[in-house]
Amino acid sequence: MRTGLGFDIHCFEEGKILVLAGIQIPYHCGLKGHSDGDVVLHAISDAISGALGIEDIGTRFPDTDKTFKGIKSTRILKSYRDSLMLAGAKIYNLDIIIIAEKPKLQPWYGAMKESIAQMLEISGSCVSIKAKTMEGLGEIGKGKAIACFTSILIDFP
Repeated sequence: MRTGLGFDIHCFEEGKILVLAGIQIPYHCGLKGHSDGDVVLHAISDAISGALGIEDIGTRFPDTDKTFKGIKSTRILKSYRDSLMLAGAKIYNLDIIIIAEKPKLQPWYGAMKESIAQMLEISGSCVSIKAKTMEGLGEIGKGKAIACFTSILIDFP
């Protein structure tokens, strides 16, 4: 068995759509990034890269490469899912903590969980999603950014 830890953070940007865990969340702005800025899928991808001991997102999808400008994070995660399958690994647990002052995310937990499970081709019972606030502290607490931590447990049956 192996574990991986992932993290990502993006600031808000006016005129963008907020996408988290591959679904659109109604909000007045989205996350800035070379991609669609989906911090959840980025953190999961980096957790997978850590568990497998392979290159991270910045290496596989560098922001200096214009061909990746505007890439959907679902494509990034599918690339890492393919790496898991190629290695013969199975996901046993994926734990996700989204850190955001706003918007409130609890109404979308089910849709986010289903989206992630479907993309990774695993049972929704393997995915846990929680959201926390920063109690007004820092850039996230001021509503200027969203971050995400993930941990993953995989095995090679």
